[in-house]
Amino acid sequence: MNKTIRRASVFALLLVFALLVRATWVQFYEGRALADDKDNRRNAIETYSAPLGNIIVGGRSVTGSAPTRTGDLKYKRTYTDGPLYAAVTGYASQAYAPTQLEGIYTDLLNGTDSRLKSVMDTLTNQRAEPGNVVTTIDPDVQKAAYEALGDKKGGAVAIDPKTGKILAVVSTPSYDPSSLTDANTAGAAWQKLTADPEKPLVNRALRQPLPPGSTFKLVVAAAALEDGLYASVDERTDSPDPYTLPGTSRDLTNENPNAPCTNATIRTALEYSCNNVFAKMAVKLGQDKVKAMADKFGFDDDELDVPVRAYTSVYPSDMDPSQTALTGIGQFDVTATPLQMAMVSAAIANGGKLVSPHMVAQITDSGGDVLRDYDDAGTEEIVSSSTAEQLQSAMETVVSKGTGTNAQVPGATVGGKTGTAQHGENNSQVPYAWFTSYGKSDSSGKEVAVAVMVEQSDAARSEVSGNGLAAPVAKAMMQAALKD
Repeated sequence: MNKTIRRASVFALLLVFALLVRATWVQFYEGRALADDKDNRRNAIETYSAPLGNIIVGGRSVTGSAPTRTGDLKYKRTYTDGPLYAAVTGYASQAYAPTQLEGIYTDLLNGTDSRLKSVMDTLTNQRAEPGNVVTTIDPDVQKAAYEALGDKKGGAVAIDPKTGKILAVVSTPSYDPSSLTDANTAGAAWQKLTADPEKPLVNRALRQPLPPGSTFKLVVAAAALEDGLYASVDERTDSPDPYTLPGTSRDLTNENPNAPCTNATIRTALEYSCNNVFAKMAVKLGQDKVKAMADKFGFDDDELDVPVRAYTSVYPSDMDPSQTALTGIGQFDVTATPLQMAMVSAAIANGGKLVSPHMVAQITDSGGDVLRDYDDAGTEEIVSSSTAEQLQSAMETVVSKGTGTNAQVPGATVGGKTGTAQHGENNSQVPYAWFTSYGKSDSSGKEVAVAVMVEQSDAARSEVSGNGLAAPVAKAMMQAALKD
C-alpha cells in the first residue's frame, strides 16, 4: 500500500471514529437535555397522547382531559370550575409551561414519574398510567372565599391550625385555565390575560406580598411578650399619644383620635389598633428582636413551599429607629402574603405551634395507591403556650368589641386583627385592607385560621378598612370551615 492510500485510510478511520464518538456523546450525554428541551415537539406529542392524571378537591376531580379535533396532540386539559380553583391548579397548556400544581406534578400527571412504572412498563419503556394529586382544599371554604371576594381585587388563605392543611387559596380577579390549554387558541388568550391591568394571572394569595399594616402588630406583640418587655397583655405600656418618631419631628397618630391609646395595654392597643403603642414597642425591642420573631412565623423564608413556592414575606434590616417604628405597624418595607398572615393566626390559635402549611394531602397512582403522604407535617414552636393564650384573649377582644366586629361568627369563638396599610407615596393611593383571624367552633372542636387581603375594591377611600372589606370575607370562610 502506497503512502497516499495509507494516509487516506487513516484519515477516513479518524472521521468514522469522530462520528462514533459524537453519536455516543449525543445519545448518552446530550440525549436527556434534547429530550427535555422546551422546543422539542415530541415532548408535547408524548404528553398529550393520552389523558392526564387529575387534581382532586373534596374527593372530586377538578381537572380532566378531552380529545382534540385537529393536529398531532390527541388530548387537551380541561377544568371544572376553572376560575374558582385557578390559584390552586394553575394550568397545563399545549403552548406554555405548566404552573402551580400542574407544573410541580407534571411528571406524575403525565405518567413519566418513575414511581408509577410497573415492571412491565420498565421492560417495554412504556409510559405508565398517570397518577393523581389529592389536595387538602375544602370546596366549601374555597367557594365561600371566592364568592365573598367577588369583584374585589385580593387574595385569601385558610389553614387548619391543628394539621397545617390549607383549606382555601383564592386570588381575584381570576381566570379560566381552560382558555390556555389548546395550542390553537392559547396565544390570543395569553395576550389578553397578560395585557389585563388587573393581572388575573398573579396569585395574590401566595405570590404577591404587600404591606400588612396593623395585622403585623400581632408579631410585635408576640415579640414583646416573649422577650418579657411586658408580663401580660393587660400590663400598661409607656406609650405617649401622639408618638414622635425617633430622630424626627413627625408625630405618628392613630386612626381614631378618641381611642384610649395613651399608655394603653396590648389588649387595648390591639382592640383600637393603636399605632403609637406598637411603633414605640418596636423601637424599644429593637429591630433584631422583632425580625427574629417575624422570621419564626415564616417571614424571610425564601423556600416556603406548600408545595407551590410562596413569594417571600419580608421584615427589613439595617433601619434607623424611625424606620423601625414604622415596621411596628406593618409599614415601611414590611411585606407579607395572605398565606404568611394566615400562618401567624394559625400558630397563635394552635397554642404557639405552627404546623407546616400544605395544600397537597397525597399523591397516588392511577389505582389510588399512595405514593407519598404529606399530611404528616412538621411542627415548630413559635411562641410559648402562655404567650399564645394571651394573644388569643386579646384577639378575641378585637372581634367581640374592637375593630373586628364584622368577623363575629355565631356559635364560634373568633379572634382577629384588622389592618389598613398605606399605599403610595404619602398614602396617595387607595390603602390595602387586611384581616387575619382564627375561629373555633363552640360545639364541634373544628378550627380554622384565615387571612384576607383586599388590594382594591369599589368602596370609597373613606370606607376602606380591614373590618369593612376584609373581615366579612374572613367571616364567610370561617363559617364554611366550622359548619357541622
